[in-house]
Amino acid sequence: MPEESRPGDADHEGAQRPRGRRRIGVLLTVAGLAYVLDLVSKILVVEYLEGQPSIELVGDLLRLTAVRNSGAAFGIGEALTIVFTVIAAVVVVVIFRIARKLYSTPWALALGLLLGGAFGNLTDRIFRSPGVFQGAVVDFIAPAHFAVFNLADSAIVCGGILIVILSFRGLDPDGTVHRT
Repeated sequence: MPEESRPGDADHEGAQRPRGRRRIGVLLTVAGLAYVLDLVSKILVVEYLEGQPSIELVGDLLRLTAVRNSGAAFGIGEALTIVFTVIAAVVVVVIFRIARKLYSTPWALALGLLLGGAFGNLTDRIFRSPGVFQGAVVDFIAPAHFAVFNLADSAIVCGGILIVILSFRGLDPDGTVHRT
């Protein structure tokens, strides 16, 4: 009769099995924080910065300026707003599916950043003018010689970078570690 394996035991391929509890709470906390910060910042930008001159924070290197972006990064694909809305919705669904087997805190942080950022930009695309699923995202952080972006974009990029690092280190969302 085969011996029963326990969480934390190594399997026959050298990968360590998940141990501990799922990290859904971490994922949802990070996602909620990223979403709220993005939402509040966009409300403030629309209220106080839209239609006003840019605010210089660090000379010409960093400014705050209100821009409505119906496309993706760098304003690419402005006629594809519905496509970007669908992509964001798919990302949200995929993250929720992964969350069922999420035992890794670093992965929970990364996916939480992605989820909060995706919800932030998805909220704009659904609820902002000119209409449902056609809304333009509010961007306002304007570094010199770079695209204007928002906190949701920052969360998405940081989450993506963290996922690449975790993948290169051999850590899976379920907590297994692949040793080479």
